[in-house]
Amino acid sequence: MKTLIAPTPTIEWKNGQIRLIDQTKLPLEESYIETNNYRVVCDAIYRLAIRGAPAIGVAGAYACVLAANKIESDNTDGFLKEFLMKADEIGATRPTAVNLMWAVNQMKEKAASFSGDVKDIKSTLLDLANEIKDDDIDRCHNLALHGAELIPDHSNVMTICNTGGLATSGIGTALGVIQYAHAQGKDLKVHVCETRPLLQGARLNTWELKRTKTPFTLMTDSMAARTMEKVEIDGVFVGADRIASNGDTANKIGTYSLAVLAKHHNVPFYVAAPLSTVDYETDSGSDIPVEERSPDEVTRIKGVQFTIEDIDVTTPAFDVTPAELIHGIITEKGVAKYPYKESLEEQRNAK
Repeated sequence: MKTLIAPTPTIEWKNGQIRLIDQTKLPLEESYIETNNYRVVCDAIYRLAIRGAPAIGVAGAYACVLAANKIESDNTDGFLKEFLMKADEIGATRPTAVNLMWAVNQMKEKAASFSGDVKDIKSTLLDLANEIKDDDIDRCHNLALHGAELIPDHSNVMTICNTGGLATSGIGTALGVIQYAHAQGKDLKVHVCETRPLLQGARLNTWELKRTKTPFTLMTDSMAARTMEKVEIDGVFVGADRIASNGDTANKIGTYSLAVLAKHHNVPFYVAAPLSTVDYETDSGSDIPVEERSPDEVTRIKGVQFTIEDIDVTTPAFDVTPAELIHGIITEKGVAKYPYKESLEEQRNAK
């Protein structure tokens, strides 16, 4: 079977530059960031011009290449010292999504273990970044194949945040599963949570689903309970920014609420993510750092203030869904089941 990919590339490497679709401009404007400056990529990651755990992992790998290319030292030790500092800067851009540090650590380990000259190190780092991107495409492909089997014909599914091609180098994770099920010819409808405060569902999911002609309806996040009450939802499919070794899952704020609602309404709740999103060194969700964002993301839309000034605002970007609320974790190796400590470890060791 031909590898499943998104219709619009999220990340491309061309002529020594990285090219990213600027997701802050979507859906009203399709524009791109093209740069050979790693700090521009860091800024793009931080302000969510590029987002989604797998996508920022790939972007982080290419940012490491850009950082390496700007180092002028021909001395291997001098190059490595400067490169590791810049790589740490890239890895710290967003603390919750484990894929970013996963990719950056691979780049650091490759540079530290390489025995050639500086020119060869730089070339090898680019090769590794390309491998990380291709690996992400393959993981998303296999994940979609496994996940689509969980979606019956004539079904209604629900999702939050954007987990399609915009969030990865490939077809996506949770939304990729849904879109592949649609491509198989299954009659389905996607109930899209708008995903406050930055509206990734309203802005990005609708843009992707419209392009693939996948039927959907948009709703506010607070409509999820009523929708589950009135519509026979066959499954909730969400992505992940970090999965602890016990299955506790950090994802976009509002995911935990959906999991609780799904449990109450007897709706299967699935997490879809590559194994690169599983942090086997983190025992539980209580150990996952949760990024706090700017209050402006809650009090403003497109720069327009709609609340009174000088108020206290809570701005966690993520929440953590307990493993016991998750019906299954879909990865490129299959569908892991509770207890996840054992099943995710089995997947890690599977050939």
